[in-house]
Amino acid sequence: MTSPVRRAVGFALVGTLALVVPLVDSVSPAWLATVGAVAPFVAVAALALTAVDSGPLFELFARPGDREDDTLYGLAGFALAIAGLALLAVQFGLPIPVFVASVFVLVYGNLGARLGERVTTDPALVTAGFVTAGFVGATAGSAGAALIVGTPMTGERLALLAFYAISGALLGALLRAVLFERDDPLVLLSVGLVLWLFSDLPLQDVTATRIALALAVTVALGYASYALETASLPGMLTGVFLGLLTIVLGDFRWFAMLITFFGLGGLSTKFRYDEKQDRGIAEENEGARGSGNVLANSIVALVAVLAAAASPSHTGVDPLLLLYVFAGAVAAAMSDTFSSEFGGLYDNPRLITTLERVEPGTDGGVTWQGAVAGLVGSGLIAGIAGGLFAEIEATGTLLILAAGFVGMLVDSLLGATIEGETLGNQSVNLLATLAAALVSGGLAGVLPV
Repeated sequence: MTSPVRRAVGFALVGTLALVVPLVDSVSPAWLATVGAVAPFVAVAALALTAVDSGPLFELFARPGDREDDTLYGLAGFALAIAGLALLAVQFGLPIPVFVASVFVLVYGNLGARLGERVTTDPALVTAGFVTAGFVGATAGSAGAALIVGTPMTGERLALLAFYAISGALLGALLRAVLFERDDPLVLLSVGLVLWLFSDLPLQDVTATRIALALAVTVALGYASYALETASLPGMLTGVFLGLLTIVLGDFRWFAMLITFFGLGGLSTKFRYDEKQDRGIAEENEGARGSGNVLANSIVALVAVLAAAASPSHTGVDPLLLLYVFAGAVAAAMSDTFSSEFGGLYDNPRLITTLERVEPGTDGGVTWQGAVAGLVGSGLIAGIAGGLFAEIEATGTLLILAAGFVGMLVDSLLGATIEGETLGNQSVNLLATLAAALVSGGLAGVLPV
């Protein structure tokens, strides 16, 4: 049976065929370039499905499920996923260096992870092997592809390619942490499409120094959250990925709001955790927040950062309004977290819709202590926004505070009415942050802030 490292090497060799695409991109006519880009991977898939059912080559690529059917379904799916991305590159505008980066992130990231498993069983260190090898491989591969297609390799261009590479490596590691090995085609397509989105943004001031600082800060804080068990491994990766994007697409001031929520929100979950367990209101997994929880509370803010990076050239929206959207969403997440984590420790909560007394932990149950804690949480984010951004004055700071508090109330109202029957907790969190973002951005657009 082939070792995981040898199998990863085999898939890496297939993935390296992605460098054929920049070589044939300029071939005329266009249909011939398309055939040249796609054909190698279609051929690999055809051989995997029809011709290679035994022998050393089969053993090199076979995964456990493949042996049951004597067919290399894993290799075929992987090759067809690359063929799909290659088609997007030569016919629909996916930048070829980004295409190569997407493939190299996965194949060399998987190789780094398999090598890491030879020396450690720590999942965090194995994941670090994926991210490191994926980043190095994708940076080198995309730079090579750029040179092949004749793109001058300036320092700014190399920094952009490094940003795509590390973003893809973190996203790939996150998806690999929550999916199975057989889902690699889905991971590949997801990374490719996300990096395509990033490549279309009018990014400015992306330097190697800024990326390195962003990585150093986010990785250190992310690992601290993992070590303190306030975040699971997927939760840590999600936080690091969102933090990196926030710093690079926004700046450290945007990140200050986000990390305040991640840090204090995680610690509030651990506060008097045993007592919360006794009361039946403790977060699962020992309070370590997973990727779903992190995304539910942060996805609206991430969209605001992406939209701000594309504004006003691509959206026609004033970037200042998107800053209010971001701040309002984070304020709501902080307000709701503080309200539930601190307010749940007090007796006699009342249902927000009828004010009748309910048991602690009841969806939609609130206490006055929780409301005060929520107001404090929202105020922390509003204070950071007002203190770090000169364009947000006193009225704007109060607007963000109010928007965060409104988000907390929306969360409680949804909890009392439709949570459990129609929506889960994470969906309710998402809608609450969205409501706060709309309130913050909408009022900022009509009031003199």
